[in-house]
Amino acid sequence: MRPARQCAAVLLGLTVVVHSASARDDGRFANSPLKPWFESLHSEFGQCCSDADGYVIADVDWETDRGRYRVRIDDEWVVVPDGAVITVPNKFGRTMVWKHYVDGHPRVRCFMPGSMT
Repeated sequence: MRPARQCAAVLLGLTVVVHSASARDDGRFANSPLKPWFESLHSEFGQCCSDADGYVIADVDWETDRGRYRVRIDDEWVVVPDGAVITVPNKFGRTMVWKHYVDGHPRVRCFMPGSMT
């Protein structure tokens, strides 16, 4: 196998392993009446996965700034890309974020605003 192809194959394999290891759905939410709704959520970046993969964000850890959402993840304020915002009504009620990391910094895959007073 050529070195470039071998490197690509290794990276693809690591991506699958890391993605599989980061999912947290261990069956705790299997009987939740909202499970099918959570699994239907998606942003422009793809499916958000499930409620088990999302994190509830406290009201003090999200805000709007000049018409854009910002969330605090791991003590870092992150601007939510417009395409990551879930636009369907929030049946759960709480603010949630589905995150991933790029170069060690948190990024938002999906963001579902809750009620902010």
